[in-house]
Amino acid sequence: MKLHELRDNEGASRKKKRVARGPGSGKGKTAGRGIKGQKSRSGVAINGYEGGQMPLYQRLPKRGFNKPNQKKFAVVNLGLIEKFIEAGKLDAKAEINEDALVASGLVRRKLDGIRVLAKGDIKSKVTINVTGASKSAVDAVEKAGGTLTTLAAAAE
Repeated sequence: MKLHELRDNEGASRKKKRVARGPGSGKGKTAGRGIKGQKSRSGVAINGYEGGQMPLYQRLPKRGFNKPNQKKFAVVNLGLIEKFIEAGKLDAKAEINEDALVASGLVRRKLDGIRVLAKGDIKSKVTINVTGASKSAVDAVEKAGGTLTTLAAAAE
């Protein structure tokens, strides 16, 4: 076999159909789009339209529920808090509250509150006061010798 003998497998490639190139091409004049109507024009895509039949997305049952007043929490991981303490952006000796987290740049905005999750390790003895925390996060902070208080716990 030589380089000039290389060919694609039979039927592997097809020539592009060139439409609107005269009656001899078999796709001349209307270019296979029929006559008039919305779909014969350019720039038309009628997604989800099934010719008047009830579209699939309307035939399927609705599922789930979106709570209109649900709370959106900013999430912080313990590993990130430790990283910011080591970098000197957070003071481990002072109480770490939501304002301190925003000021350090760890959280952009509070939203409906800040929730602490247990991803990563915390070695520093810290006092954290936030809106919410996972049980494992509370356990991890207490294991390191610190305290983690939440608004939910304070309300009880």
